Amino acid sequence: MINELLYVIPAGKYDKSELVELLKQHSEIKFVSLVGIDLAGNDTDEKIPMGIFLKDMDDFFRGSAVQTDGSSVVLTGIATLNNAKVDMPADANVNWFVDYNYDNIDEATGKPTGTLRIPAFLVHDGLRVDSRAVLADSLAYIKSELKSLFKKYPKVAGLEHINGEDIEDIVFTSGTELEFWVKTPVDKAEVAELSASQTLQEQYWQRTRGSVRTALEQTVVMLDNYGLKTEMGHKEVGGIKATIDEAGNLTHVCEQLEIDWRFADAMQAADNELQARIVVREVFRANGLEVTFKAKPIIGVAGNGEHTHVGFAAKMKSGKLVNLFAPTDMKADFMSAVGYGSIMGLLKNYEAINPFISSTNDALNRLKPGFEAPVCIVTSLGHTPEIPSRNRTILAGLVRDVNNPLATRFEVRAANPYTNTYVALSAIYLSMLDGVKGIVESGKNTKEILAELSKEAGVPGFYLEKDRAYRSEHDVFEDYTEEERNKLFSKPPATVWENMENLKKYPEKTQVIKTGNILRQEIIDAFVAGALIRWSTELVKRIIPENLAIVKATKPLHDAETAVDYDLYLWDKVNALRVELAKDTVAHKGIFTRIANAIASGDYDTASTLQVEMYGKVEELKAVYAQYKSNII
Repeated sequence: MINELLYVIPAGKYDKSELVELLKQHSEIKFVSLVGIDLAGNDTDEKIPMGIFLKDMDDFFRGSAVQTDGSSVVLTGIATLNNAKVDMPADANVNWFVDYNYDNIDEATGKPTGTLRIPAFLVHDGLRVDSRAVLADSLAYIKSELKSLFKKYPKVAGLEHINGEDIEDIVFTSGTELEFWVKTPVDKAEVAELSASQTLQEQYWQRTRGSVRTALEQTVVMLDNYGLKTEMGHKEVGGIKATIDEAGNLTHVCEQLEIDWRFADAMQAADNELQARIVVREVFRANGLEVTFKAKPIIGVAGNGEHTHVGFAAKMKSGKLVNLFAPTDMKADFMSAVGYGSIMGLLKNYEAINPFISSTNDALNRLKPGFEAPVCIVTSLGHTPEIPSRNRTILAGLVRDVNNPLATRFEVRAANPYTNTYVALSAIYLSMLDGVKGIVESGKNTKEILAELSKEAGVPGFYLEKDRAYRSEHDVFEDYTEEERNKLFSKPPATVWENMENLKKYPEKTQVIKTGNILRQEIIDAFVAGALIRWSTELVKRIIPENLAIVKATKPLHDAETAVDYDLYLWDKVNALRVELAKDTVAHKGIFTRIANAIASGDYDTASTLQVEMYGKVEELKAVYAQYKSNII
């Protein structure tokens, strides 16, 4: 019966009458949901009876059938309380997925009840203002600019095998990899145990067992049903060994997994990611397991990344597809001028891209040295073009196969599962356009361009900044000090506030991603305002209470008769930290209160500085208290 379900309606496969007939044949699909993506990356979901959709289908595409209240979605400063109407026109240019409720079986067919999820745009005052629209409009603009560039410069360094005048279309290819933690509900694992397992590499690529194995296998099959063409599902670095109860079932599950699927057109890739998260969560839930996609669900243990692969190709008039990053001679050059220009544009302008990739407290908690998470704005190409290598410590790395030019692409490693992929891809591709234009118009050959990308800090460049370095084949965490990293590759933001302020601090880089007036100031302001509301609210309402609970849990364990001087020394350190963090007096307020007061008064600079101090003090408290506890016998 399950094999008879309709999972996906491919874009362009059916005309209106065929679509109506198809949906009538699948009466188990009882609802339609228009899926708009606000600027925080949230997706809308409704239950519209299928009969209404079939009756008024044209209105759904015109945007007149469904509206939402703008105050219910994150369009901060755009849709206001006195002007809140937002229309939701359906998008017919991408695949539509059917979301099934396996807990609600349709009595007539015996099949699970389905909801047809149709991607849509959000329109306010006649303008599309949503994340999907930002990506769609960005790609259209970049495509037009690249086609014009290739007409003006038909012969580009490293692309001697094609003529730019023969390019018919530009195809943007993207793909994401989903990492997530899975655990038995309610169970909690000790951070020390997880950390030890991670250091000992006990979990990476290990065999999955029990309900985790079942859920992973079912997820891979289900994603293939939706046409995502899963390439691999496997254990990631985090986790601990589960235990077996008396009935033979696994308990105390706490594991990290990753699932990869095939790349697609950039817009479809972002839609696919959304569907993949839904499938993963529902399948694991059905197997009695909880899933979290948070970037750093457990402080001190590996977080969840979502490495984002980006590239673009040319469809020639002959019908042939040519990867524009791949050089004519794969053994002589790492990339073409277009590939070099793309990575150079990304790196040069990353301070203005990062706010759209790492916009939450959780995201920045993940980006710390020591957990294979990128901190530095730097790339790695490999030691020679003939021998590709992978450096896991850099921001964006070159992925290539000497025998398969179509595989050449960049892996941007900073994103996490809750990054707004639509807006992030827009900023990434717009920055790449800037680099491609700069490099192609320079007329430099590939050797000269490689020298520019590989230059040392202090050496002037024709495109890149003088005082920065942009390429390293070293382990950037082990082979450089923090001071050296900050000097060579730019100091990374420590808080959401610092990250958002970079859009003001680097106006020339922000202007690059505003090119074409798609990521226009109104959209940027709305994105930033929404991010800062989430940052400040979470800081006061979640992070401080969670840290206060940690402080209150650090209680004295020694007694006067058995305590030794070391116990008293450690407890004095613990108590001093507790007081500094959480205790208020008439004359002096603790860090928690000072953060809350700064947020309330709109002093975000002070709140941001204190947030960094708070994190350091809490980690110190946990470490010292662990020493104290271990000495109590």
